[in-house]
Amino acid sequence: MKRIGLDATDIRILSAVQQHGQLSKAKLAEMANISQTPCWARLDRLKAAGFILGYHADIALARICDFTEVVVTVALIRHRKADFDRFEAFVRDRDEITECIATGGGMDYVMKVISPTLAAFESLMQAMLDAALGVDRYMTYIAMRRVKAGRPNLAALAARGVR
Repeated sequence: MKRIGLDATDIRILSAVQQHGQLSKAKLAEMANISQTPCWARLDRLKAAGFILGYHADIALARICDFTEVVVTVALIRHRKADFDRFEAFVRDRDEITECIATGGGMDYVMKVISPTLAAFESLMQAMLDAALGVDRYMTYIAMRRVKAGRPNLAALAARGVR
């Protein structure tokens, strides 16, 4: 995929949107330190180029209900494309699996699961095993509390690539 060049102003716009979501023209332009019309044109260009994947709210789930958060690592028996595809299709169909990252190294996947109870989590894991997905082993880690959650510092990450 061809990368389009981003300058420091584009990074400021993306950082503002990442931190605050949708903003008014005036507020975004103020945060990016440019006038409104060019700021909005840049935002439209960044959206069209696929840099902004969506806008989301950060919900305080614990204020809504009790839940169990579990991190699960999964290793598959075989490592063929069909094996990965079958496992990933299962993951995409399960709402309680909120994140899944394919990894290199000792485990093939790291997943985050949000479940109403530990029993519901156990049912999910049994369904995963019953689906004959070729799981060799999995390890579960019950999340006790969130120490840090955030977004990457775009300016720092992009500093080497910004012209």
